[in-house]
Amino acid sequence: MEDLIFNLFIFVLASFVGFELISKVPPTLHTPLMSGANAISGITVIGAVVVAGSVDGVYSQWIGFAAIIFATINVVGGFLVTDRMLEMFKKKEDDQ
Repeated sequence: MEDLIFNLFIFVLASFVGFELISKVPPTLHTPLMSGANAISGITVIGAVVVAGSVDGVYSQWIGFAAIIFATINVVGGFLVTDRMLEMFKKKEDDQ
């Protein structure tokens, strides 16, 4: 029970710190930082796969599976946003 409370405390603290950090990023830096964060999210996917495969409890496996799903959504969404932003900087060819 103490481990659960400690882990919940760490989760809530990390959520507040993450929110504060993200809210301070100016819009001009958002896309380059998103590109870098995609690499970190890829590492998160690998970590979630390792954890989900190495635990014995059913609940832990479901939480690991949810972590895999959320991290994958984060990676795919980040790449889609980055691709969309890079499309804005391409030169448009005149149709004649």
